This record gives sequence, C-alpha cells and structure tokens, in this order.
Amino acid sequence: MMIDQSSVQNVLQNILDPETGRPVTQSNQVKEIICDVDQIRVSIGLTSHSAPLLQDVHDQAVDRLRQAFPNATTIAVNIVGHERIVPQIGQVGLRCRSVIAVGSGKGGVGKSTVATSLAYSLKKMGCRVGLMDADVYGPSVPQLTGTSGNLQQQDGKIQPMLQNGMPIVSIGFMVPADQAIIWRGPMLHSAITQFIRDTAWGELDYLIIDMPPGTGDVALTLSQLLPLSGAVVVCTPQKVALLDAVKAVAMFRKVKIPLLGVVENMSGFLCPDNHKRYDIFGSGGARQMAEDANIPFLGDLPITMKMRERGDEGTTQENLQDPQIAPYIDRIAYQVARRIADQTRLAPATPQLPVLG
Repeated sequence: MMIDQSSVQNVLQNILDPETGRPVTQSNQVKEIICDVDQIRVSIGLTSHSAPLLQDVHDQAVDRLRQAFPNATTIAVNIVGHERIVPQIGQVGLRCRSVIAVGSGKGGVGKSTVATSLAYSLKKMGCRVGLMDADVYGPSVPQLTGTSGNLQQQDGKIQPMLQNGMPIVSIGFMVPADQAIIWRGPMLHSAITQFIRDTAWGELDYLIIDMPPGTGDVALTLSQLLPLSGAVVVCTPQKVALLDAVKAVAMFRKVKIPLLGVVENMSGFLCPDNHKRYDIFGSGGARQMAEDANIPFLGDLPITMKMRERGDEGTTQENLQDPQIAPYIDRIAYQVARRIADQTRLAPATPQLPVLG
C-alpha cells in the first residue's frame, strides 16, 4: 500500500477512542499525519479520562500501521492531549465521565484503602479524580488521606477538601470523630444526594465512591441519582469474606449497576525481614469467586507493614511511590479503566449527539 495521508487515515479508522468507543478519525482526534516515502508520523489526541490507556492506544496504532505499511522504515505515533466537554450526568448536575462505586459484602476487608488507592493511582496516571466517602457510619477516607477540618459552603455549594488537588468529601468532615451517626434511610438518602448534587466537584474524569459495607440503602440511592459506570467489589481470600462478597455482587446486579470486577485485598503478607509472601488469609479465593460469578478479576493487593503504617498516619498516597506495592495498585487502576473502555466499546449503538472537539 502506498504511503500517503489518505491511506494512513484509513488505517487509523480502526483505532477506537477508549472514552467514546468511536474511531479517533470521527472526533478530530487525529491531530497530524506526516508522510514521506518510507516514514509515517502521526499524532492522536486523547482526553485525560483515557490517560491509563495511552500506551495501549499507542501500541495498537503502531501495530496497525506496521501491518498496513511493512516497508515503512519509521513509524512514530505521538499521543497528545484532547479537550472534550465533560457531560452532565443524571439529574444532579454532576459533570463526570465515569462514576465508580467501591463496595464490599462486609466490613474490615480494606475497602476504603482500595477505594483511596484507586483514586490516587488514577490521579497519578493523569486523570481528574474526585473521592467521595459514602460510608456514612464509618468514614475512613479522612484518616487514610490525612485530611481534616470542616466542609465550607460558597455560593450554595459544598467546597470539598483538597488533597494534592484531588477533591474529597466525607461525612467525617461534618461530625466529630467520636460522634456516632444514627440515621434512618431518608436522612442517608438526603446526605448522599447532597454530596453529589451540592458539591463543587468541578469537571471530573472519575468519581470514586467508597460505599458502606454490606447491602444497604446507598447503592439503591446512587442507582436512582445517576448512571454509574460500574462497581468494584473488594474482599479478602478467606471463605467467610467471600460468602458476603457474593451478596454484594448480587446487590449491585439487583440495582442494575454493572460489575467492573473483584479485587482480592490482603492477598498475602509481604514480610519485610525475608521478603517472602505468606498467605495468612488464604490465596486465590476472590479470583475463583469472580470466575464463578462470571465477572472479571481485577487483581490482588497484598499487605505490608508500610501499608498499615501509612494508613494509620494518613499517608496512603505514599503507597504509590513504594516499588513493592505500587505495581499492584496501578495494575488494578489500569484494569478498571480498561473495563470501562470495553463496556463503552461493546455498548449497543445509540444515536450520538454532535461531539464538540
């Protein structure tokens, strides 16, 4: 095939934008095509929502071009930024591309640690991320992120706490740490609605929601307020936790929230003395449960002494710089982004509104 702009453009029609599921050639995302006798240079624009998948798009484009133009001596694909209006979702005014609920069948499995780590990892990859602590009865996010103080209002909007630029909202910023929350369903619904509708989140790629453990009212409230991209279920390997995790899976299915997959937390202890891994809670239980439930396994997350210490100190973000644990967290974040992109790509075709940019 002769190398020219038209033939290169035709090849790039097979490259799908992870965010929209549509060819990058349809949304002004092919920024530049430079062709010579045996050289091809291409620039493709992706939004920050697709930041975890930049390498995938790059590699796919290079492979497609190599297959189409085997005689080309140089094939260079450059991924650049692309701006697109963030849509308003639901009826609550939230401007966010993907909302992810992180839940568990029972408490004590490290759900809040996984939710916080997922938010930090996506932010590190270049996404605009918000973190909402919907675990009203046991808010852990303020402790894990090292944030404190009282939420303020400005122009009728709750001003979230900021942790290195990431907006965070939690009931823990509204009541003293030693005060119990005793709310019935309507009060809980009102609080969750206010957190989403009345908070100055700004424009987000991902809103991570740390759910209460179990199968209570919050999932139903969220499903009524806005379309969720999906849920992540966290459990530990032992059987007693898996039994409850199955109930959480059933709950999300019942309220029609897509299951992105399962994370196995505390999947082994990494000993600092001999660097061996000990499966103190068993191993592989969550993977098997995911397989039995026909949902993806997103990855495992072992526990280390440093992880525990950072959680107590409010420095969970430092896990993302820890070479022993960061690869596990980043792999889970990548898999979550990959699953959302796959869902978008495989969704039934619907009439599309004009895309600006």
